[in-house]
Amino acid sequence: MAVTTDNVQASSKVLHWSETAEMQTLDPSLVEDQVSSDIIANSNEGLYRLGKNAKPENALATSTKVSKDGLKYTFTLRKNAKWSNGDKVTAQDFVYSWRRTVNPKTASAYSYLFEGIKNADDIINSKKSYKMLGVKADGKYKLVVTLEKKIPYFKLLMGFTVFYPQNQKAVEKFGKKYGTAAKYMVYNGPFKVVGWTGSNLQWKLVKNQDYWDKKDVKLNKITFQVTKSTTTSYNLYQSGKLDQTYLDATQARELKNNKEFVAYHQARTNYLEYNQTKKALKNKKIRQAIAYAINRKQLVNKVLGNGSMTVTGLVSKDLASYNGTDFSKAQATGTGAVYNLQKAKKLWKEGLKELGVSKLSLSLLGDDDDVSKSVTTYLQSQLEQHLSGLSVSVSNVPKKTRISKSQSGDFDLVLSGWAADFSDPISFVDMFTTNGSYNNGKWSNTTYDNLIAAAKGTDASNEKARWSDMVKASQLLNNDQAIAPLYQLSQAAMLKSDVKGIIYNTAGVQFNWKNAYVK
Repeated sequence: MAVTTDNVQASSKVLHWSETAEMQTLDPSLVEDQVSSDIIANSNEGLYRLGKNAKPENALATSTKVSKDGLKYTFTLRKNAKWSNGDKVTAQDFVYSWRRTVNPKTASAYSYLFEGIKNADDIINSKKSYKMLGVKADGKYKLVVTLEKKIPYFKLLMGFTVFYPQNQKAVEKFGKKYGTAAKYMVYNGPFKVVGWTGSNLQWKLVKNQDYWDKKDVKLNKITFQVTKSTTTSYNLYQSGKLDQTYLDATQARELKNNKEFVAYHQARTNYLEYNQTKKALKNKKIRQAIAYAINRKQLVNKVLGNGSMTVTGLVSKDLASYNGTDFSKAQATGTGAVYNLQKAKKLWKEGLKELGVSKLSLSLLGDDDDVSKSVTTYLQSQLEQHLSGLSVSVSNVPKKTRISKSQSGDFDLVLSGWAADFSDPISFVDMFTTNGSYNNGKWSNTTYDNLIAAAKGTDASNEKARWSDMVKASQLLNNDQAIAPLYQLSQAAMLKSDVKGIIYNTAGVQFNWKNAYVK
């Protein structure tokens, strides 16, 4: 039974939430991390909002018309949506936002998601002006998008933050400061961000009184606190200062039978990425030896203990299936993501011989939260124990620093991860093309590039062929050991039993707090 705002006590209109990592930005064009994405998705809004089971539901769009050939989408927008600066939300805000994102000067890591929209590829590669993108405003409240080819997952994309509208007046007013703090932003969603300075560990989402559907927003406020130690956050949870907290492995094992225990399964694969500009890591046998030397079952059961699962490759389980076969089963090769100590030692010896050395020193980069620290410590132990002559130095840094170092190639090995932006395998396999913006290890394979191009081009309308392209691509990642897939993340957490109405999705925007309330 729905609870209306009127019968919820004022004291229970506040939710206290814990995060393990800082927010990075409020700029939809530049967002890359999950925390920022969730905050943007709850303080702003696009054409669709992700409902239960990642189903796109109308948000700013009231209706969608698709041409017979599937290449033209016409979105009719609601007329009562406003920005927090008083401006109306119009079709032009989408045109401006999308052009800004694909403009190479913006350097958006997510601009590649626009591929398939008319002229996007040429714009991203600086061959055409950003003004030639296939998006236009037909009056104030009609948005027309022209595609070059069918995009099977186009509607799912429209619920993702990078496709949200942006207010040109605000972007130009704030300049380089836009999105770097709560005050350098305008909002059109259920909440507004308050108190985020750009680097602090606490902020709030406060109900947006200008939001078109404010009657369905039950919470007045959500407070956020970044706590990298789950011991600290669990203590705050127990004392009633937090309504939710993430757990480490020990806590998860102890609390898994508690009625307030939840496991947030994610369409996220964590992996070890090799910097293949380094001579030692260009060697395939060295990479393979590292992958075979890691006992993933022990990692998920003993080190993590939070419901995380072993993987068969890059693409997570339960994301997509074809003819009754889950992609994770189809991509399995028996290489790249399995533990085989005999093979590891043999390949390691051969790899060292090819390099003409008897020992190697490698650095391992990871985040500075408790879970990442425990994983990097475990990896260091496994690799040094199993591979004779290898020494691994670990560096745990704030997530922002890890991302920056990864992008600039300042690493040997990095514990990284990818959460699907939408429920389709392409969201994973598209990352490792030669010029992919998230291909920080600089792995390159022409066959792989061609498979991804076919899945997004010539085979886009042929479900069977497209599926085959993506399966082969994922298998190639395993066989060439482009990365070492480690585990599919599940975050163990405690959530107070009186917190209701939160929509959680494994892919894309994860937490939708619009209809949340405290009973």
